[in-house]
Amino acid sequence: MNKSLILLTLLSFTLITNCKENTETVTEIVPESIVSDNSKKELKFTNDQFYDSEGNFLKEKAKDALIEMLEYHNYPVFDGLREKIWLTDYNQGNYAELGLASVMFVNNTEDKYMLMDIFLLPNQMLGEHMHFAAEGNPAKMEGWLVRHGKSYIAGIGINNRDEFPQVVVPKEHWDGKVTTNHIIEANEGDFASLQKVESPHWQMAGPEGAVITEVGNVHTGSGVLRSDPKMN
Repeated sequence: MNKSLILLTLLSFTLITNCKENTETVTEIVPESIVSDNSKKELKFTNDQFYDSEGNFLKEKAKDALIEMLEYHNYPVFDGLREKIWLTDYNQGNYAELGLASVMFVNNTEDKYMLMDIFLLPNQMLGEHMHFAAEGNPAKMEGWLVRHGKSYIAGIGINNRDEFPQVVVPKEHWDGKVTTNHIIEANEGDFASLQKVESPHWQMAGPEGAVITEVGNVHTGSGVLRSDPKMN
């Protein structure tokens, strides 16, 4: 009886000791993705950084900002990407709010298909425009997949601009005017398409910018007409 009691006591002591040791060695592991998200630097750009003292557009400075945004979103910045980036400020001198950057991956004019990525800085507007048939190619029909960030995609339809007070057309764009005011708020993974061929459309990025993959039948530069005459 006494021996059984002693053995039971020793066994209980061993179990308690092991549980205490196991408890003391437990370490909380924080996923790397959470640490990374919390340490992200806020994207903040000023228009002054894109122009010299004489008002000349500094495209390399604009590309610096674009690369920073792409890295922020973990977009694959492959060798040669920077050199492939096409960009414009529409000659309006306000690239921080009104501009466009893109990389055309394929534009097959024979079989009529194209794919490109559009890069918009935070709260930057892609100017309103239309696509028409030109150079033997049909009018462009297109759609957009938001890969990173957010884009307010505007086109024909019921005017719902009052639901998006954060979407403000800069004065440099046709004195703050557009012809289409139906907005779709597109987040990561959302797809939107042009509602009607040759119809005007525009976009504006959210506070973290936007990376958008565009697909379409074919792109013809000479077939693009912008609503603001001074931007053509």
